[in-house]
Amino acid sequence: MQHEICLIGLNHRTADVEVRELFAVKEAGTLEKRLLTAPGVREALVVSTCNRVEVLAVGRAGADLAGLAASAWAGHCGRAPGELTPHLYVHAGLTAVHHLFYVASSLDSMVLGEPQILGQLKQAYRAAVENGSTRVIVNRMLHKAFSVAKRVRTETGIGASAVSISYAAVELAKRIFGDMRSKTAMLVGAGEMAELAAAHLQNAGVERILVANRTYERAVELAKRFSGRAVSFAELITRLAETDIVISSTGSPTAIIRARDVKEVLRKRRNRPMFFIDIAVPRDIDPDINSLDNVYLYDIDDLQEIVEENLAQRQEEAAKAVEIVDLETGKFGHWLTSLDLQPTIVDLLSFGEGVAKRELKKTLRRLGPDVSPETEQALETLVLSIGRKLYHEPLVFLKRRAREERSADKFIDLARRMFNLDKETVPGDAHLDRTGDGEPDELPRDAREDCLDDAGMTEDGRD
Repeated sequence: MQHEICLIGLNHRTADVEVRELFAVKEAGTLEKRLLTAPGVREALVVSTCNRVEVLAVGRAGADLAGLAASAWAGHCGRAPGELTPHLYVHAGLTAVHHLFYVASSLDSMVLGEPQILGQLKQAYRAAVENGSTRVIVNRMLHKAFSVAKRVRTETGIGASAVSISYAAVELAKRIFGDMRSKTAMLVGAGEMAELAAAHLQNAGVERILVANRTYERAVELAKRFSGRAVSFAELITRLAETDIVISSTGSPTAIIRARDVKEVLRKRRNRPMFFIDIAVPRDIDPDINSLDNVYLYDIDDLQEIVEENLAQRQEEAAKAVEIVDLETGKFGHWLTSLDLQPTIVDLLSFGEGVAKRELKKTLRRLGPDVSPETEQALETLVLSIGRKLYHEPLVFLKRRAREERSADKFIDLARRMFNLDKETVPGDAHLDRTGDGEPDELPRDAREDCLDDAGMTEDGRD
C-alpha cells in the first residue's frame, strides 16, 4: 500500500471528562494545518465533540502517523504527548475505516442510535474541506461514511425507539394525542431534563410551550430558546387549565401538583384529557392524580421500563447495522487496493508503449528513408496495439487479484519488479541464465544485438 490511514482518539469510554477537557480541540482547522506540516502526512481531519475527539490522518507508507498525530494534538493543546497517549485508541488501515463507519452509524455513541454524531461529522468534514486538509482518500472515506450511516438508518430500526427519559416522555404524549401541533405543553422546572424535553416537544410539532420555574429569570431564558412563554411559579396551577401536556422535573422535596388542584382544572377544561410526566425524584406530582378520569400520569420508573425495553430493541438492530458496516468496509478496502494498483497500470502501459516506440524507431531506421508517412503511421498503430494486447492479460490478472484479495500488494510488487518499473539498477548479465559451470549462457546473436542496441553499445563495449 503506497499510503497509510491512521485514526487516533479518546472518548467517554477511554477518558474521564477531566482528560477530555484537557484535550478538547476548539480550533480543528489549526490542528489540521499543524498536522499537515508533519513529514509524510498528506491529509487530515479532526472531529471534536463533548464525548470524543478523533484525529484522522492519511500519509505515505512507513510514516509514524499515530505518533505524529498524537504529538501535534498534544502540542495544539499545550500539553505533552505522554499525557495524552495513555488514553488513546489507535486504529490503522481498514480498521480505521471500519471505526469511522461505526461512529457515523451511531454504534459507538453514549446513547446507541442517537443521530447527533452524524451531523457533527458532516460539520467537521465541511470545515476540513474548506480548510484544504482533505484529498482523495479522506473525501472518499467521509462520503462513504455518510452513505453507510444513511443505509443503517434506512435498513435497520436502530434509531426508531426512545432511549432517553425525555424522549420517551414525548413519544408517550404522541401516542395519546396523535397530532401535537394544536397542543400546549408546560415544563415545570428549567434544568437539563426540561431543556431536552423542550427540544423533543418542538421536534414533535408542539408550537406552544410554557415554562414555569421558581427562578423566573431561568424560566424566561429557557422559554426564549424555544419560542415559548415563561410562567411564574405562583400562577402554575392557574395556567394548567390551558395545558394539555405537563412535564415536571424540579428539585422540590414535596409534591407541587396535587390531585385536588387537577380535579378543579379538569372541570374548567370540560374533562379534556391531560397528560402528566413526572421525571423528578422525589416526585413532583401527586400519584393520586391517576385516579381521575381523562388524566394520564407516568413517573420516571414507568419511563425507565420503556427506555430499557427500547434499548434492547436497539441492541438487536445494532447487530444488523454492524453487518452493514462490515460489508461496506470491505468494499472500501477493494477501492483502496484499486487505488494502489492504478499507478502500476499506468506505469506498465507506459513501459509497453516506450518499448514499442523504441522498436519502431529501430525498424524505421533499418528500412531507410523511403518509408511513407502513411506506412509509418500504420506501423506505429500496429506496434502500440500489439503492446496493449500483450499487457491485457497481466492487467486483468492484477485487477482480479485486487478485487478478490484483501491486499494485492505482493502481486503489484511482483509486476513492478518483473518489468523493472521502478528503474532499479540491474547487472549487465542479469538477463542470462547460468549453467552448471557458472558461466553465462550465450544468447543468439540477434538477441545480443538487440540488448546492446537498447543499451546504446556495440559488441566490443564501445558507445
